[in-house]
Amino acid sequence: MVDYHASNSQASSGGPAVYMDPREQENDWDRDLLLDPAWEKQQRKTFTAWCNSHLRKAGTQIENIEEDFRDGLKLMLLLEVISGERLPKPERGKMRVHKINNVNKALDYIASKGVKLVSIGAEEIVDGNAKMTLGMIWTIILRFAIQDISVEETSAKEGLLLWCQRKTAPYKNVNVQNFHISWKDGLAFNALIHRHRPELIDYDKLRKDDPLTNLNNAFEVAEKYLDIPKMMDAEDIVNTARPDEKAIMTYVSSFYHAFSGAQKVSTATMICKVLAVNQENEHLMEDYEKLASDLLDWIRRTIPWLENRAPEKTMAEMQQKLEDFRGYRRVHKPPKVQEKCQLEINFNTLQTKLRLSNRPAFMPSEGRMVSDINGSWHNLEGAEKGYEEWMLNEIRRLERLDHLAEKFRQKATIHESWTDGKEAMLTQKDYETASLSEVKALLRKHEAFESDLAAHQDRVEQIAAIAQELNELDYYDSPSVNSRCQKICEQWDALGSLTQSRRESLERTEKQLESIDELYLEYAKRAAPFNNWMEGAMEDLQDMFIVHNIEEIQGLITAHEQFKSTLPEANKEREAIQAIQAEVQKIAQYNGIKLSGGNPYTTITPKTIDNKWDKVEQLVPQRDQALQEELAKQQSNDHLRRKFATQANIVGPWIQTKMEEIGRISIEMNGTLEDQLVNLREYEQSIIEYKPNIDQLEGDHQLIQEALIFDNKYTAYTMEHLRVGWEQLLTTIARTINEIENQILTRDAKGISQEQLHEYRTSFNHFDKVRGQHRGSTWGISVVKNGDAEFARIMGIVDPNNSGVVTFQAFIDFMSRETTDTDTADQVIASFKILAADKNFIMAEELRRELPPDQAEYCIARMAPYSGPDAKPGALDYMSFSTALYGESDL
Repeated sequence: MVDYHASNSQASSGGPAVYMDPREQENDWDRDLLLDPAWEKQQRKTFTAWCNSHLRKAGTQIENIEEDFRDGLKLMLLLEVISGERLPKPERGKMRVHKINNVNKALDYIASKGVKLVSIGAEEIVDGNAKMTLGMIWTIILRFAIQDISVEETSAKEGLLLWCQRKTAPYKNVNVQNFHISWKDGLAFNALIHRHRPELIDYDKLRKDDPLTNLNNAFEVAEKYLDIPKMMDAEDIVNTARPDEKAIMTYVSSFYHAFSGAQKVSTATMICKVLAVNQENEHLMEDYEKLASDLLDWIRRTIPWLENRAPEKTMAEMQQKLEDFRGYRRVHKPPKVQEKCQLEINFNTLQTKLRLSNRPAFMPSEGRMVSDINGSWHNLEGAEKGYEEWMLNEIRRLERLDHLAEKFRQKATIHESWTDGKEAMLTQKDYETASLSEVKALLRKHEAFESDLAAHQDRVEQIAAIAQELNELDYYDSPSVNSRCQKICEQWDALGSLTQSRRESLERTEKQLESIDELYLEYAKRAAPFNNWMEGAMEDLQDMFIVHNIEEIQGLITAHEQFKSTLPEANKEREAIQAIQAEVQKIAQYNGIKLSGGNPYTTITPKTIDNKWDKVEQLVPQRDQALQEELAKQQSNDHLRRKFATQANIVGPWIQTKMEEIGRISIEMNGTLEDQLVNLREYEQSIIEYKPNIDQLEGDHQLIQEALIFDNKYTAYTMEHLRVGWEQLLTTIARTINEIENQILTRDAKGISQEQLHEYRTSFNHFDKVRGQHRGSTWGISVVKNGDAEFARIMGIVDPNNSGVVTFQAFIDFMSRETTDTDTADQVIASFKILAADKNFIMAEELRRELPPDQAEYCIARMAPYSGPDAKPGALDYMSFSTALYGESDL
């Protein structure tokens, strides 16, 4: 039971006394010391200022320390402010009993905090007993301002004294051994301020023999800049042989709490900064993983489509496949090219930020490295190239098949038309009842037929060859072609057998026949080949043709012109054949012979010859027109080739020139990084403005493909090469810009000046043995190793993989690490140790009190439970967490 209601007789006989914790025996209240008016004056001023420094937070203050606490209201308010806890509701009455009850509530609260009060009763406080009131306030100061001070296993007064000694040890003329004489010259106060805020005091100008100036300087600076009210008068301290210890301790404790609080705020700020960097990096890692996954999924879905080589049966179906592929090139692929470029930029930026914050490098999950994405992209482009080549080859094959199939049908139709009725003719027995002349005529006629049959042998072989070629090219309607071809061949064999059989029959009869009309025979012999020639000419004039360039069509035109040059000679032959028939008519008319029937040796009549000749003459200009139209088409195609080549021969060298310019720019850029970034972006915009030329070229290329043009002798550039060059150009300038942005990040994060960057670039170029050499995605330098130890040390840092290539970014990181401090795991551990009040663990409530909510919860979620020997429930291991922030290398 706490006894603070001692009798008045005890107070009157021996005076009030304060009993503190036995550990604080040296601070026990000594009534006799209060008899010194100088000390009492110092305590009044100091304790009043201390109370007001807290009461002002509640919008009030006291003027007279023994009067203003008499009703207990401001006393309870003071305890609530300094403890942060709610006391029982005070009584608002004006009577003495109300005041005593309020003071008792305050004293009860003090006792609940483990403070033993002796001989301090509520009546003395209500009655305005100055000594009791000062004793009570000193008790409050000890409990709430001094008792919790802990420095290296010492607490309260000893802890505060040790703190003062440590902070002032480096200062001349300062030797803090107590809380009275050691502070009299004012230098210790100034030393405390200068140690924590050196910009506020010029310590070297202070003199030990001028204590008034020293004290006033410290009191004014503390009040103006540190929010510590002036609690003592310099004159009272100087004019007192031994200043009041309690007043000095109270005032000095305000310095401890001010600087300790500032240190915690600074520490918490530092931790918040570290955690914010980690959170941002984690977000960037998540974004990279998602973008990489999406791009890889798209590539995996696209490659099987490009690897599908299922052939189509018709040109229309293959043309649709080609159009789908062009749509993929125009619409679907370009955004993915941008995503791939952006992914590489994001990866480089993230790695730069991790280096700048002294964090371990980011290692994407398996299969999502930039190299994995580049490999998948390479496979995609390989599939693209193979798919396009396959489609073009298929189109050529189908075009060839359509041409051959039509040619087969045309020749088969002509042949079938010729063979119609031939079997019936060869199987008739007309020679059995014929006269000698008729038999001879039949024999000659048969000879003419054999000549005709032999002339048709080439056509049959051509039909069979075309059918064979259609089979080899896997023509979709090969069964129908094979069936028709087999029927023609079987019929041809039958005709051969029948022809041979009829000849044998006629030859047997020939011996009995002696007369034959020579004139008819001559006519028949000359008419048959001429007729075959005309049929061949008509077939050739109607023959389909396919060409791919001007040279081929000009060759056909030349052959046609040569054919036309033979027409006059052929016309003479026609006239000679017709003259034979005319001679027959003349002789018959002259001799009165009545001709019955036609020429017994041939069915080719003069009218047939004239009709076919007329047909040839009609087909010649039609063939002329067809060849000229094809010539115009090939000239148009050649124009398309020249148009594309003219533009490609400009765009190709332009892209190459820009690639070389970017290489020079990245080495020769001057001015600030911001100027370089502006210039690079303007340069990038000038390149982007060139895009219409690429689009125009794509349009010309599409026209060429639609015209089925497969070669171009006017340029060495293909659209595929130009696309790859254009995409590489855009990617290279984007990477160059990203390198400058990363240099800006490095400069700003590590405080590197523009002059330092210039010096780094000069030093870097000193190592440059092959200027402008480009490797991978960076502009590198080829390094020649030597035996110098320092050079070997530097190379081991900037080229850890011993690749022989050092990037400028790696060189900047090395130089900045050599000259700039960065936060480390040890610094973060030290910061958490301050927040944890020197404990080896930290509690969740301490993190929530000292850090912003989101960062406090971030730490709590990631800190493992503390398992050390001094562990307590809910303790968290901040040491392992701090080292984990910097990776295994700092453990």
